[in-house]
Parts: sequence; structure tokens; C-alpha cells
Amino acid sequence: MSTLITNIGELVTNAGPGGGFAAMDDAALVIDDGRVAWTGPAASAPAADDRVDAAGRAVLPGFVDSHAHLVFAGERAAEFAARMAGVPYRAGGIASTVTATRAATDAQLEANLRRLAAEMLGQGTTTFECKSGYGLTVADEARSVALAARVTPEVTFLGAHVVPPEFGGATDRYVDLVRGPMLRACAPHARWVDVFCEDGAFGADEARAVLAAGIAAGLMPRIHANQLGPGPGVQVAAEVGAASADHCTFLSDADVDALASSGTVATLLPGVEFSTRQPYPDARRLLRAGVTVAIATDCNPGSCFTSSMPFCVALAVREMGMTTRQAVWSATAGGARALRRDDIGHLGAGARADLVMLAAPSHAYLAYRPGVPQVAAVWRAGRLVLGGRSAR
Repeated sequence: MSTLITNIGELVTNAGPGGGFAAMDDAALVIDDGRVAWTGPAASAPAADDRVDAAGRAVLPGFVDSHAHLVFAGERAAEFAARMAGVPYRAGGIASTVTATRAATDAQLEANLRRLAAEMLGQGTTTFECKSGYGLTVADEARSVALAARVTPEVTFLGAHVVPPEFGGATDRYVDLVRGPMLRACAPHARWVDVFCEDGAFGADEARAVLAAGIAAGLMPRIHANQLGPGPGVQVAAEVGAASADHCTFLSDADVDALASSGTVATLLPGVEFSTRQPYPDARRLLRAGVTVAIATDCNPGSCFTSSMPFCVALAVREMGMTTRQAVWSATAGGARALRRDDIGHLGAGARADLVMLAAPSHAYLAYRPGVPQVAAVWRAGRLVLGGRSAR
């Protein structure tokens, strides 16, 4: 069954030259068999089995959140309050979430995971990546990736998040566990392997070892890099051909050059800087150098407990120097590139019909009206999953 969405005030397709930002006014779009079949002027739209009147509202690709940690238990509101009172952020806070996650049942973890996934969908996110990393035992990491695989195909094994307390700082011994039994238990449920390469977590050699083992097991690499200060993470990402280096808060000129020359996506997580009071990455510097930039939420209970891509778009515009077009592209097509997907993040012919109708006439309202609910309807793979008949 085909569906015509017509009278679109602004249709963002991201189908410009090289897959760049592109939009048209007074537009229409046809969905057929879960795919985008046609886009163009509303006056030239072909007939379809069903018709939706957008009433002048904007339509854009569904958001692609390429960095999130949704399998966990507990909360860390007191830690957030302490940061707001001046206590600096440190990676070690992860341990409290590990304790709560290990104590939770599968049903409890899945219920929280599905609640957060529903929050994301309600804010226009149609594809999201989900990491493990709060179990840090073979059994707890294995159940984390298995649960994540129930809600998204973009599952990341992050056994190398931090060294758990019971290892007493024996990082080498824990890395051996991650590269061996833990990876073997988790790889069947995952697409990606990740490592937190940072002071207080894992160094360059340890990151290389974990990523190499993941690649040998058939997983694709990504990396947490240069979040808390200058470090080797971005260089390791470029060296191993990682799909993305995430955070990228503290970058040298050599880091920027490495990202530009390697094709590794710089995934920026502005909600983290909002929640930790660290400096925001300089997105304009990356864009000027030709680096592909993605925006994601990093939704997690410690350093950034938001599931809202619209909020992150607004932060990117206000705090990272991006234009509204750059931010929306990075939150859609940029996220798709960070996941090495060419079927999402755009609305060109043949793309999966993941799209968002805003309660506004243009994409700029995502930053122009921050914090205000903007999503009127969401389609995923051509099926209306949010908005009901009110969007018609």
C-alpha cells in the first residue's frame, strides 16, 4: 500500500550533491513498500493508495542516534547535582551503575531499555545504537548485548568501558577477559566493538588490543576518544579504520587531520558537555577541515541522561557553532554514516521510509524553539508509528 504525504512546507531530503543537506518547499513524498518511492513538488505528486496532508509542516529524515548506553539499572542524580555544585566529572562513576545493573533482573533491564527506546521514538529517533558496558562480567555483558539486540540491530559490545573494581586495577588481566571469553559470548549479538580510551579507563595499546580482537571476531570498530582531555583515542580510531570516534572534545591539529584523512566520523555528544560543564567541541573546526560530523545523545545514567536528539541539535547550534542545516544533517545523515548505513538518514528514492513530521514549518524550529515538543508524527520503514490520524 502506497502513501502520499503532501502539502509539506519544507521537505529535508539530504539528497544534495554527495549526500549533503537538501530541502525543498511545497513538496510531497510517496512511500511504497516501506521505502521512499518519489519526492518532488506537491503539484506534481503521483497518486497513491493513502493520502496524508502535512498542512505546511516540515518533514525530515528520522534522527539516527549513533551513540547511546541504554542497558542499565539505577540512576545517578546525586552525581549530577554534585557536578553542578562544582565536583569535576570522572570516568569512575560508571562503577555505581555497574553495581545496580548486575543486581537487576533481565526483565528490569529490558523494561528500562524499552522505556528509553520509546522516549527516543517520541522525539523522532528512528534508528539508535545501543552499547553494553555496565555489566563487565562475561554473563552480564552477554545478557546486555542480547537484550539490546531485541530493540535495535545496531548493538555495540563495550566490555572495555572501565576496569571493574574486583580486578583491583589489573587492567591487563581484565583486557584478556574482554578479548577472550567475554568477546566470544557477546559477538553473536553485536555488530560493533567499542572501547573507552581515556585516562581512568584504557590506554592506546589496550584499546588497540580490544579493537583488534573485535575485528577478528567480525565486529566493526568504534571508539570513545578524547573526552576528558587530550589523548591517543582519535589516532587509534584512524589507525584501525574505526567508523567513528566519539566525543572528540579535546583535539590537536594532528587529530583533526587524522579524522579528515581516514574518513572516521567525529561523533559529537553535546548533551555530555551540557551535563558535565566541560567545554563543547569546536564543530566548525572539524567541518572546515572536511571531517564528517555526527551528533548523538550519549544517553546514559551518568554523564548525559537525555534521549532527545532535538535537544542535542539545539545545543550543537547554540554551543558548537553549527548552522541549523549542519546540525540537522549531522543528526540524520551524519549518524547514518557513523553506523555505515546508506539506507537511512536521507529521503532519497529507495531509502528506508524513516521520517519525522514536525509541528513546525521548517527544520530550524528544532533549535529556534529548544525544549518545546516538535514531533507531530513518525514513520518507520513506511509505517506510521507515532501521531495517529491527527497528522492526516
